[in-house]
Amino acid sequence: MLAEPAPLTGEPASTLRREFPATLALAVPLAAANLLQMMVHAIDVIFVARLGDAALAAASLGVSIFGLLLWTGTGLVGAAAPFVAAELGRRKHAVREVRRTVRMALWLSLIVSALFMGVCAAGGPIMRATGQDPEITRHAASFLLILMWGMVPMIAASVLRIFVSALGRPTIATAITFLALFVNALGNWALVFGHLGMPKLGLHGSALSSVTTSTVMLLAYVVVIQSDRRLRRYHLFGNWWRSEWPRFRELLRIGLPIGLIILAEAGLFTGAAFLMGRIGEAQLAGHTIALQVAALAFQIPFGVAQAATIRVGLSYGARDHRGIALAGQASLILGIGFMVLTAATMWIFPRLVLSIYVDVDAARNAALVGYAMQFLVVAAAFQLFDGAQTVAAGVLRGLQDTRVPMIIAVCGYWLAGYGTAIYLGFWTPLAGVGIWIGLAVGLVVVAGLLLLRWRMRARLGLLPA
Repeated sequence: MLAEPAPLTGEPASTLRREFPATLALAVPLAAANLLQMMVHAIDVIFVARLGDAALAAASLGVSIFGLLLWTGTGLVGAAAPFVAAELGRRKHAVREVRRTVRMALWLSLIVSALFMGVCAAGGPIMRATGQDPEITRHAASFLLILMWGMVPMIAASVLRIFVSALGRPTIATAITFLALFVNALGNWALVFGHLGMPKLGLHGSALSSVTTSTVMLLAYVVVIQSDRRLRRYHLFGNWWRSEWPRFRELLRIGLPIGLIILAEAGLFTGAAFLMGRIGEAQLAGHTIALQVAALAFQIPFGVAQAATIRVGLSYGARDHRGIALAGQASLILGIGFMVLTAATMWIFPRLVLSIYVDVDAARNAALVGYAMQFLVVAAAFQLFDGAQTVAAGVLRGLQDTRVPMIIAVCGYWLAGYGTAIYLGFWTPLAGVGIWIGLAVGLVVVAGLLLLRWRMRARLGLLPA
């Protein structure tokens, strides 16, 4: 399913060999930035985990809501990526077009952030309605009321990240995320446990550190863009009040399905956290750690998918069918190939992997580690499909094809995946493991259908005329 209908030989093969390094040149720094971003979030888990299972469970519930909204928002403004790539593919120096697209994406980021902050403010009633433990819900709600202030800088920074990456500066994203890693580590150390003369805020200190870190990231992007000669010529922040409603509507047309795709997938995993919360505190804590491991591995194919959207989008704008095919093929091979390695690592060295987050030998963590080990076995099994679905979505996004993939995602994740998770989790003895099998089923269904759609792109009329 990954290969083109006919084998690539001769000159096409040499073209494919050129496509691999071109895709890697984008994917490596983007994947590195993704991994560093996950490490930024992992730092929160590492510090909060030392406050005990109850604090970790509360943070997990709060972050589940915040993360679901954040990923949806970044997906919605992510429509800027295929548009900017297509504009540069049509004309190398499309300064005005790129500026207008990024400006409207920044407008969209502010509107979406304001709406999502309102949802975060209602986090307490949402969690109580799902039957979570009242005490954990109380701590999670107060944690979320602080964390929500990071929504605006995080989504706005994702727009600027798209801009610098499409303009051939993906290493900027890596460097800025590395800065965020340092800031968040220092912030957690100071605010959670009361170092450097700061008050000991515990769980709230971790939330405050995240808000500070996201603000620093956004400011760093602004400073770099204004300092870099090639990026500065786009004058992104000049006349920022000027509207471009046709372009705004186009961003919404492409971005809303992207946001819903991410909402469907992230919602599956968020919903799994709420299901785990109904089973038990230790299972929820184990789920949180295992999910962090799976999410860490996911960042590599996600970086490849981001690069694929840009590479396919450039060829889409240039109306180069061959370039589209090669960009997609190279991205799928790279993304899925890497997940073979992560699956093997989780399967062979589960305790070593878990030790990144918790002390696996501590008696107090015995139940948590036991459940996390079980969940990692299932996570190892679905790694290939997780990589396949995200890269397939990325290449289709480069073709500005988002509506049908959205339908596939909603049906695959929620009907097949969540339905299976509920049945196996509560109607069989599998309990938490059954919930993770449901996650795997959703990923398998979506990956298969998205890959099939990519393979049939010409027949479905997805290629430019």
